[in-house]
Amino acid sequence: MLSPLSKEIFIQGITRDGKIFRPGDWAERLAGVMSRFRPGGAKPGSHLSYSPWCLPTQRHGIKCVVVHRDLRDHEPMAWDFVINFARDNDLQMLPTGQLPDEPAPARR
Repeated sequence: MLSPLSKEIFIQGITRDGKIFRPGDWAERLAGVMSRFRPGGAKPGSHLSYSPWCLPTQRHGIKCVVVHRDLRDHEPMAWDFVINFARDNDLQMLPTGQLPDEPAPARR
């Protein structure tokens, strides 16, 4: 369950049953779609960098996306898109303050 007090949500590229999510570049694709949603709005060339509100990263070798709560405040439909993407694909979501030290073992 996502806490309404969390500033960031961490979407891990692991499904709830422990499988690694594919395709391998899903995090970059998702963050790329969200690149226009940023402080001050989209500007010419802003599509060439990720939004600070939706950033791809890796943790323990697993692709992830960190989504900042400001995205929800600025553009609720974009927030819903990201959260529903994670839910529809059964991806693990955690507030950044509740990240475990090691990810669950991946099953293929």
